Amino acid sequence: MTANATPTTTEVTAYIGLGANLGAAQQTLRQASQALDQIPHTRLTALSRLYRSAPVDAQGPDYTNAVARVQTQLSPLALLEALQTLEQTHGRVRSYRNAPRTLDLDLLLFGQESMQTPRLTLPHPRMHERAFVLLPLAEIAPGLQLAQGSLHDLAAQCQDQRIEPLNDPFTRS
Repeated sequence: MTANATPTTTEVTAYIGLGANLGAAQQTLRQASQALDQIPHTRLTALSRLYRSAPVDAQGPDYTNAVARVQTQLSPLALLEALQTLEQTHGRVRSYRNAPRTLDLDLLLFGQESMQTPRLTLPHPRMHERAFVLLPLAEIAPGLQLAQGSLHDLAAQCQDQRIEPLNDPFTRS
């Protein structure tokens, strides 16, 4: 990691979307969730169950998704760098936008931080339009409000997106 990995004195709650639709997706998400807890100055505090969802604005096999909550002392860009390193460890290749992937880790929210840089936009710009983010996020943060509305109301607007919980003892909260 770079100098951005220097911890701050403030701990921030961040939410991370996990997804995969290539290889052993469920196993990859299990490994990735364990690795989140190993990021320096970061600890995993909650994890949704796994969900199966159809690709949105993309082609390919169904995705397996989850959302994690972490407490971190890292900056948003340092956490993003750690997430991208983890993706590369699992063979992530960015061949084209919305390409199928072995692992996708999206920094959804970072406390109340709002930012827009070439590398990172917070909050995640499309999370309020994605059932595969909203349903698992509501599971671990039911009272969370986004700028666009409540998770429940936003999820209702995504009813045309196919998603189903998997029967999997993946939860940790």
